[in-house]
Amino acid sequence: MDDAETAEGTDADELLARAGFDAASNVLTRRQAEVLALRERGLRQSDIADRLGTSRANVSSVEASARENVQKARETVSFAEALSAPVRVRVAADTDLYDVPEQVYDACDEAGVKVGYAAPELMKIVGDAAGDAVHGREVREELLVGVTSDGQVRVRRAHEE
Repeated sequence: MDDAETAEGTDADELLARAGFDAASNVLTRRQAEVLALRERGLRQSDIADRLGTSRANVSSVEASARENVQKARETVSFAEALSAPVRVRVAADTDLYDVPEQVYDACDEAGVKVGYAAPELMKIVGDAAGDAVHGREVREELLVGVTSDGQVRVRRAHEE
């Protein structure tokens, strides 16, 4: 991609408008949203700094704060979903990942909730969502697996509660 292609379609106001950004209902400031939108379009921090009339260090700081706010928002949503999930299963550290589906299915049976995943899919969802809390088949940190009333699975590290 050459510079002309990179510059094309990278007007921050236009990008935010197309994405439906509303500063009043967002956890990001307008500047954070601008920086993330431009970074997602592949612009370098130095190019963004030139466009916004600031330093690369400032853009780096704004981007780091924005990404932290996005992560906090994700954690907040995950926490709210975990609170409202009718099924919550604590998976102890040192549990074999292969044992998790049975624990989840048993809890769902008790609650009358249907899980929409076969055991291999469920193990993948748990492993992927847990990140480095699962290594191979070993659950290294206690996890909370929530199942919503429509059978969606949400996974959090238990210490994030």
